This record gives sequence, C-alpha cells and structure tokens, in this order.
Amino acid sequence: MCGIGGELRFDGRAADPGAVRAMLPCLESRGPDSEGLWHRGAVAFGHRRLKIIDLSEAGHQPMTDEQLGLTLVFNGCIYNYRQLREELRGHGYTFVSTSDTEVILKAYHRWGADCVKHFLGMFAFAVTEHATGTVMLARDRLGIKPMYLAESPGRLRFASTLPALLAAGDVDTSLDRVALQHYMTFHSVVPAPRTIVSGIRKLPPATVRIIKSDGTSTSTVYWEASHTRVDAPSSRPEWAEAIHAGLRTAVERRMVADVPVGVLLSGGLDSSYIVALLAEQGQRGLTTFSIGFESAAGESGDEFAYSDLIAKQFDTRHHQIRIGRGRFLPAVARTVAAMSEPMVSHDCVAFNLLSEDVSEHVKVVQSGQGADEILAGYSWYPPLADVPRDRAVDAYAKEFFDRPHAELARQLNPEWLLGDDVSREFVAASFARPGATTAVDAALRLDSQVMLVDDPVKRVDNMTMAWGLEARVPFLDHELVELAAACPPELKLAQGGKGVLKDAARGVVPDEVIDRTKGYFPVPGIRHLEGPMLEMVREALHAPAARARGLFRQEYVDALLADPNTPRTTLGANQLWQLALLEMWLQDKGI
Repeated sequence: MCGIGGELRFDGRAADPGAVRAMLPCLESRGPDSEGLWHRGAVAFGHRRLKIIDLSEAGHQPMTDEQLGLTLVFNGCIYNYRQLREELRGHGYTFVSTSDTEVILKAYHRWGADCVKHFLGMFAFAVTEHATGTVMLARDRLGIKPMYLAESPGRLRFASTLPALLAAGDVDTSLDRVALQHYMTFHSVVPAPRTIVSGIRKLPPATVRIIKSDGTSTSTVYWEASHTRVDAPSSRPEWAEAIHAGLRTAVERRMVADVPVGVLLSGGLDSSYIVALLAEQGQRGLTTFSIGFESAAGESGDEFAYSDLIAKQFDTRHHQIRIGRGRFLPAVARTVAAMSEPMVSHDCVAFNLLSEDVSEHVKVVQSGQGADEILAGYSWYPPLADVPRDRAVDAYAKEFFDRPHAELARQLNPEWLLGDDVSREFVAASFARPGATTAVDAALRLDSQVMLVDDPVKRVDNMTMAWGLEARVPFLDHELVELAAACPPELKLAQGGKGVLKDAARGVVPDEVIDRTKGYFPVPGIRHLEGPMLEMVREALHAPAARARGLFRQEYVDALLADPNTPRTTLGANQLWQLALLEMWLQDKGI
C-alpha cells in the first residue's frame, strides 16, 4: 500500500521531476517507510512506500526492470502474486524480489494490458515502456485504490490523492458546477470521471488507459458484474453455501502479508463474519479493534456490546477505543484535511480516529465495507422490489437522492445552478444499459460501480491511509461480487436485507449479531450539531472565502443555522453538515 504520482509530457519537453517531488509530501502518510523518484525523458514517477510485502529494499519503488525496459509505480496489493510469480517463472521470467510489484512488471511484459485480468486484488498503477514511451494507467475492478488525473495541453499528471495534484501546481481550481449538483443531489457522491475541482478528474474503476508518447490515448473498461441470473445456484441453501464459500476464500486471500493482519470489528454482521471465518481457518490471537463515542441527544455512540460478544467467542486480542469530546473536535479538522474529495459521511471521523489508534498495533486490517452495496443491505432497496423496470429511475431517485432537483433553486445561488437534473440523467443512462433486468438489480449495479467507490470505499482508503494503515475489503473480492450480483434480488432483500448473507452466517456467527437491528458507525457529535462543533460549522459558512464563493443562498444557510438539526436529507443526513463539510474542505485545500 503506497502513494504514487507522476507526470507525462507530450510536447517534446522532458517531464518535470520537481513537480512530482512536490506531490510526495502529500503522499507521505500513505507510504511512511520510504520515498522514490524516477525520471527519464518525457516520464517522471514518484512513490511513497508502506512496506507490507517483501520488506527489503528489493521491493523499493519506482521499480525498473532494465532488461524488460519497464518502470512501474504501484499502490495496492495483488493477493495471488505468489501463484502468478510461479506461472511467470514457467514462461522464463526471473525475479530478484519477493514483491507483488515485480510480479506486475513481468505480468505486463507477458500479457500487456490484459495483465489486469490475471490480478486478484486492489491496485492503481502506472507502467511505462522505455522504448516507446507508452504508459498504461490501471485501476482495480471495484475502485478500491484511487487514481486522480490532471490534464493540460501537452501534459498529464496522476496521483493517489487530489491534494497531491494541487501541490504540483498549475491546476484549474475552479469548481465544476455539474459536480456540485451531484454533491447536493446524489448522496454527496461525484461520479467518475468528475471531481468538484474542474481541472482534476479520476480514472474510473475497472479501467485501463493506454497513453502513447504523442498524448493520444484509449480507455477500456475490462470488467463488470453482470447482475443477471446466469449459471447460478438454484435454491436458497445452495446460494447461502456459495456465498459462504466465496467469502471464506476472499478472507483467506487477504491474509497475504509479511506483517500481521488485524480486523476492524464494528459488532455488525459483516465484520463479525470476517472474524468468524478467520477463526474457522485456524487464526489464533487475531487482533481486533472497535471504536465508540460519547452519546449525544440521547443517541448511543458505541456498539461495544456486540463487538465484545464476538471478541469473547472467537478469543481475539480485542481493543476498545473510546473517544471523548477532547479527542473528537480536533479530529474533525484533521479528517477533512485527509479527504481527497468532500465526503459528508460522519463515519469519516470515526475511521480517522480508529485508524490512528489501530496503526500503533498493526499495518494491515480487514474491514467489512461493501456488503450492503452488493447484498442489498440499505433501506432504499426494498421499495424498488416491485417497481417495473421502466419506472425504476423515478423510484430510485425518490429513495436515494438527497433532495428533489426543484429544491436546489431555493438552496444554491443562481450562478451555480444548472437547469438540468444531471443526477437523474446520470442514473437514467445507467439504468438504460443492457442487463440488470429488475429495478433492484439496476440499483445495485449502479451503487456498486459509483456510490460504493466514491463513498464507503474512498472513505476507508482516505482515513486508513492518513495513518499508514492498509485496509483490505473481502466483500469486494471481485469473484464474490460477481456471485452476489447473480443472486436473485428476493434472496438479498429477505430478512430485512442481506438475507442470503444471514443464511450463510447462521451457525458461524452468533444469532444475536445476525438478527440485530442494522447499525451504522454512530458518531453523535456530527449527527447532532451543538456546542463547539456547531460553532466550527458556523465559522466555516461565515468565513470570507465562503461568502466570496457564494455557493448557497444566504437565507438557506441562515435557516439551517437557526435550526441546525431538524432539516435532513432524504436518507436522514444533516443538511447543515453537508453544506459545512464542502466549505471546510474547500477552505482547507485553499480553493
């Protein structure tokens, strides 16, 4: 797990290593163990390393193979790298390290752009051919590892984080009005390739981009889960057995490391199931971590009762992390600073604080993110169950969008308002694509490709990497995702959501955890804004930069500040926090 960056030139000039070097301090937390810079002609690569596999200097990056004429920078982990190394040896390749990085180099030489189809794992990487100047950029199937892009005439830069590209300079930092509409409507998610910053884009998940030395490029989407019933089990017990086997394999794959691997144990079904499967595989003395906050407005701030139950049953070395008010408030600004893009979920603060403490014990953890998006665990899926496919867009928008498009005219100032409902158009285009025959299938396909990537997955990546902690997400093993996509919606919607997963877990995870009411990371201090936290919000929205930018109608801001906790989005998020978070992020980044 690392931070990567680079510059490609197409105008006859040499790449600027100084610009790439300027990115590296922004990437240091992602890779605190070492730093590397490589440049030759029109290409420059930079790297910050977190040592997880092959802790020796043989795994240093950027990694060059002069014999093959290739240089690579890579962020992520290839879980089947040992098997691929043996396969490549059979093709005559020799290795000087035991790293997965070197496996990618050889795999690219052997299979070209198709190398990504051989990888089981999470990755974002750039590889350049010395002889031709061709560069390939690639991102894993579920977008677990990020890649941001800044293009200008004659030049392209890339990095693991948006702030790293800002640090390199010469970026159009005007706000993207389409992205702003998505932020306000599409559950604060800005779908790829856009970001809120006009001059910075992101490579979509499951995408390979081949860039020639003259700057011409082609992009290919190399994977998608079908969300159709093809070659699938036929009965409910068979489905449960298949999901259990798939998750067991995914969890086992993610124990590959040359350092200890822990688990983030929330006390919910997903993380509890991971712990149970690891125990079933013979893992002893597993280190687990849970976090809790002080209550606010009568809402509990922890779920320790459930995480303690799992820790006791499976005899883990468990750490309860209790966060008082003294640690909470300073962590908010630090969390905003760690965001590559504005992320409104209050879970971000929880993950940042959790990662700070966990990083003192381990460098790698498994986490339960992704189960709700692939197995229909959220509240907006059941209302779609009986909706005809031709009415699915309106039904999805009603359940998921933060507000109807008409409300934006009363909330955004006219210069920021678009006449078109771009979020609805985006959903309609997705739903109109072939496959995904039911409304639930269409929603799950879209959410797994967009919302999942740019909300929970990005949240976990940004907050764990802020502390040099690698998070692995077994529910997003692409083979398990394919299996879940093929599962009939009624089996996923059963038992209040994730029914097939509950069937699979029965007898492995305690019934008290399986049958409990669905929980979320409880962070009362943001759900209920008051005291110093409310004052922080007020200051952000009244700051000179906010007034000069003029995103929101003043009467809307004033009404929210007068009643900070009543107005909510469709899914119950605090509207005031949504506005404040965007301004806090823009101000932190100097935009």
